[in-house]
Amino acid sequence: MTLEERAVLQLERLQETIRHVMNHVPFYQQQLQDLGLDAGSFQTITDIQKLPFTRKNDLRAHYPFGLFAVPPNEAVRIHASSGTSGKPTVVGYTQSDLDDWSTSVARGLIAIGAKADDLLHNAYGYGLFTGGLGLHAGAEQLGMTVIPVSGGNTDRQITLIEDFRPSGICGTPSYMLHLAERMEEHGLDPKASGLKYGIFGAEPWSEELRQTLEDKWGIRAFDIYGLSEIMGPGVAMECQQQNGLHLMDDLFITEVIDPATGEPLPEGTVGELVFTSLKKKALPIIRYRTGDLASVTTETCPCGRTTTRMSRVKGRTDDMLIIRGVNVFPSEIERVLLQQAGVSPHYQIHRIQRAGLEALELHIELEEGMIPEEMERIICHAMKTECLISIDLVCHPLYGLPRSEGKAVRIIDRRMEPEKKFV
Repeated sequence: MTLEERAVLQLERLQETIRHVMNHVPFYQQQLQDLGLDAGSFQTITDIQKLPFTRKNDLRAHYPFGLFAVPPNEAVRIHASSGTSGKPTVVGYTQSDLDDWSTSVARGLIAIGAKADDLLHNAYGYGLFTGGLGLHAGAEQLGMTVIPVSGGNTDRQITLIEDFRPSGICGTPSYMLHLAERMEEHGLDPKASGLKYGIFGAEPWSEELRQTLEDKWGIRAFDIYGLSEIMGPGVAMECQQQNGLHLMDDLFITEVIDPATGEPLPEGTVGELVFTSLKKKALPIIRYRTGDLASVTTETCPCGRTTTRMSRVKGRTDDMLIIRGVNVFPSEIERVLLQQAGVSPHYQIHRIQRAGLEALELHIELEEGMIPEEMERIICHAMKTECLISIDLVCHPLYGLPRSEGKAVRIIDRRMEPEKKFV
């Protein structure tokens, strides 16, 4: 579709979504009434800015089913994500919602070059987490054969990869690194596994980490984006150009806002992603603030697709570190770190207190033969030059840091620990 054709479709679906929530979701009904708005109040896509944002706390405040637009027994599936408050964020799907979800994932698989007769090794977690079942359904819709391994049990995963010879694999990038290392410990070469492509997401990862994964596995590594509150994996996915993730514009309106002011930002500017669903029946959601930082472009992709593209996620609004007045995201630290020879792609960032101010300890692993004192000089200089921050470097031998079987734990908050005193 052209941009103009797509805007017409999006507006029609936005108006239908407004009618749907006014009839079935008291939370949104009250907001619209307070503002004197109805479906006819929306004559262009930008009119969406008349409405307030929805936040994760709104879902928690209406736990478990208060934002559903259908009775819970009319939903055919319920997923949930973990929450720091002890209550999960609950999301639901009608059959039409699941059909749209699987179609989105199937589109993304086609975009990366997956074929109907491929085997797909699915190492995303199954269960309440949306990752495993989301990729599974989309691959099946495309006609692929899915190996539903889920996360963990690494040695068994290696056996299945070696014996089944899948064309594709999906999981978190940090777990794929762990799988490759484990294979090497067994004397196996990940490049000889027969894999052609990988679909990685659920955590921010850098271009440098992409290159590491592609080199280790001999594959092409593609980014996938999604979150439970919006749908799950498949909200956006890269194509073979690996130059931005194609958003499903017929299912969502995407905005980018200044996270501090809430004001819309120009195309190409990094800000917080905000989504409005256009077809969801069980849990329609309006102007949901994701906390994820990225930019978007409406330029036609070299692959020929005209959908809006988003950059890979740069970080999260709540992940930003402020060190001596300098804002820095973990993905920026990763980018600089993985440019250094002799450094493992496994690392941790420890937030500590020193003389009442926040400081960073960067824990890394060095390959054999690397001299810690020399690497400390090189890496600390690179961080100062490119990220404008000073760090303390703590060097570990290979495998000295814990490995993840799901999302990697990159940031360790130790600010409440008492400061060490030296005599």
